[in-house]
Amino acid sequence: MRKEDCFYLGKIAKKFSYKGEVLAWLDTDDPEFYENLESVFVEIHKHLVPFFIKSSSLHKNEFLRIRFEDIETEEDADGIMGCELYLPLTMLPKLEGNNFYFHEIVGFTAQDKRLGNIGTITGVNDTSSQALFEIKKGDIEILVPMVDHFIIAIDRENKQVILDTPEGLVDLYLDA
Repeated sequence: MRKEDCFYLGKIAKKFSYKGEVLAWLDTDDPEFYENLESVFVEIHKHLVPFFIKSSSLHKNEFLRIRFEDIETEEDADGIMGCELYLPLTMLPKLEGNNFYFHEIVGFTAQDKRLGNIGTITGVNDTSSQALFEIKKGDIEILVPMVDHFIIAIDRENKQVILDTPEGLVDLYLDA
């Protein structure tokens, strides 16, 4: 499995028992959706390796307590500590309306209510407290805060994100 065909689920955070159980932190709003997985991909030395799950259960709402096949001791668990977990993109629940996954809108056209086509969405910057649409128009990069009241619609059929940005925000980039 290629990493490009997967999404980041979380990370093995700590050992749970002397029998090799681990706690995985899940990067999701709906951890219960992932409670009964049969397997996950664990990134080991930049390769995704399938690991089969004997049992799992939610632990304190944001952790998944996992018992993997072939991980029987604390020493076995040490070998996967801190490793990232991935699942195939096909396992993502379908979102509707104005809900979207960041990877889903890459390549969509950003349409502003006033300005029309303001460029192509090349990514989402979520490294700061406010996530930003990264929009490319020619050689210009436009950053638009990902604020609910700026997002009018996600048009999946036409691959567009319809925005209503405050007057002057996009102009700051285009007039420079």
